[in-house]
Amino acid sequence: MTELYAVIGHPIDHSQSPFIHQEFARQTGLGLDYERLLSPLDGFEATVRQFIGRGGKGLNVTLPFKLEACQLSGALTERARAADAVNTLTFRDSQIQGDNTDGVGLVRDIVDNLDVRIQGKRLLLLGAGGAVRGVLQPLLAQHPASLTVANRTVAKAEALVTHFAQWGEVDAAGYDDLAGQQFDIVINGTSTGLSGNDLPLPAGLLAGSELVYDMVYGKGLTPFLARGQAERAGMLSDGLGMLVEQAAESWHIWHGGRPNTRPVMNSLRERLA
Repeated sequence: MTELYAVIGHPIDHSQSPFIHQEFARQTGLGLDYERLLSPLDGFEATVRQFIGRGGKGLNVTLPFKLEACQLSGALTERARAADAVNTLTFRDSQIQGDNTDGVGLVRDIVDNLDVRIQGKRLLLLGAGGAVRGVLQPLLAQHPASLTVANRTVAKAEALVTHFAQWGEVDAAGYDDLAGQQFDIVINGTSTGLSGNDLPLPAGLLAGSELVYDMVYGKGLTPFLARGQAERAGMLSDGLGMLVEQAAESWHIWHGGRPNTRPVMNSLRERLA
């Protein structure tokens, strides 16, 4: 019997989730219908309940509904509670279960795909919005030597320090405070990779970094990665691997087993070229 899944958001046309999950289904031989579900901005819960009524088994949740998905969930995993956001809903035993796979997707991409250890490294995360909040707990679980969150508005970074204190030590900084500091791994969790606006970072900040990572992805280098290249950072990566790995974790939650992500990443890269 074919099971029904979807990705829900507003807008939703850009989502690569249907392609990724159909590729996973092809690997495993699982019968699967996976749709794009456009929800009105003021109608998320009604759209979800309508989908459940059609026999839907699970939803991936994208912008701007991750907070609402968290509030709608009757049960939350620890990583979803830490993130205050849900990107994976499972409908099981008359209950809505919420999880967040963004952080584990990022960690798997860095550690497994890029072969870069996080443990014992100096980490810098740029931004203090939902993208950073969603990945902090899994990053802290890797036991970095230090983890700094830098943001234009330092108070927002300081709020994350307080929220995540139970999971590990986080330092807060403004962009100017980074002058003269060095980090092994620098991760951009702001939307500047999409807008093209450059972050006001001190010159040479990325020069000694082992890995410069941008959570967004697209054709060619993002402006942030181009800066890393110009400052001769060691390795550059966009967030396409994170996208596929977080989807693989959703797949694992729903179906068990772990799909082979490498060929799907390669196919998606060709598709976006």
